[in-house]
Amino acid sequence: MPAPTRTTPERTARFGFAFIGVLLIAVNLRVSFVSVGPVLANISGDLGLSSAAAGFLTGLPLIAFAVFSPVGPRFAARLGLDRALWVSLLILAMGIVLRSLPVVGFIWAGTALIGLAIALLNVLVPSLVKRDFPTRVSQVTGSYTATQAAIAAIGAAVVVPVADASPAGWRLALGMWVGLALIAMAVLWPWLRRHGSATARADSPTAAYRSPWGSALGWQVTLFMGLQSIAFYVLMAWLPTIEQSRGVSATTAGLHLSVFLLVSVFASLATGGILHRGPDQRLVSFASSSLTFVTFLGLAVAPDLTLLWVLLGAVGCGSLIVIALSLFSLRTVNYAQAASLSGMAQSVGYGLGAAGPVVFGALRDLSGDWTLPLMGTAAIMAVLAGFGLLAGRDRLIRVG
Repeated sequence: MPAPTRTTPERTARFGFAFIGVLLIAVNLRVSFVSVGPVLANISGDLGLSSAAAGFLTGLPLIAFAVFSPVGPRFAARLGLDRALWVSLLILAMGIVLRSLPVVGFIWAGTALIGLAIALLNVLVPSLVKRDFPTRVSQVTGSYTATQAAIAAIGAAVVVPVADASPAGWRLALGMWVGLALIAMAVLWPWLRRHGSATARADSPTAAYRSPWGSALGWQVTLFMGLQSIAFYVLMAWLPTIEQSRGVSATTAGLHLSVFLLVSVFASLATGGILHRGPDQRLVSFASSSLTFVTFLGLAVAPDLTLLWVLLGAVGCGSLIVIALSLFSLRTVNYAQAASLSGMAQSVGYGLGAAGPVVFGALRDLSGDWTLPLMGTAAIMAVLAGFGLLAGRDRLIRVG
């Protein structure tokens, strides 16, 4: 339905329902794969997985994100944005169920489906924000980013107690997240039935747009997305190990990781509130990147102040992901181009994010201590700050 013909109550209802829809999708974006780590030892023991196979199981969703993110825009163009989001939730629910069934090979098939579904959702949600919240991109992005981080933190905390308390063990602990997908699908279904056809017809913008793959600005946003993901995934993978190697107890290291996730939630919300207030995003991009630079430099040269570096890293990473996701909408002319840029940036970004911890570990093995990988990652964060200045300029990827 064209926007000018909508009454104020209709616009208000669509805005409210779209915001609820974004948050319902957000709760499904991370928890189903981050909850694997705490019960990985249980899974490995039950299925007889080698360390390499267990590592591949945890990395498979990231690989799927990198491979399938470019498919998202074509998927939405074929089905319509709203239908594509609902079908992606259905794929996610199927993957969660398959992963938890005691059938040989289903854990791999289910994990692959989960990766496919979240790859599609990751790409399409910024497009939804661009379409339904064009003047509130940063606020809505901050809200849904904080929501997915908060639910992921809760999931990581409860999955082990659930596994220990249930006769089904880790299968129930991982399978219970299908409830979140089913709730989102049930709430969104009535709206989809009433408005799916109209939005599907409207989901083909008449205005031409330039592919971000051939745009310098598109690559600046993409590399900003990729380099900031390295910071997050390196810290998630290696921070507890780094701390324990320096005499910190496993309990304290785990607490520091929880603090990191909690602080990042508030950093995401705060960034969403301030991102639109300046003339562009250069200052906040550079400042957030600088915090991650200081984090890795500090971990290398002043390990006694680890908690300080954890706090600074949490603020930096929590801010950077909101900036990166917001840029998909802020640097594009319509939501179809936003989906295209999102697919490009997340494909490259998650590829770099998956490679980051591997290279970090290889540098640790090569040098014998943590200084080289930490200093190398700090150098990458300096490059990230440069791309933040470029991608943060108030420009659009236009036709031509």
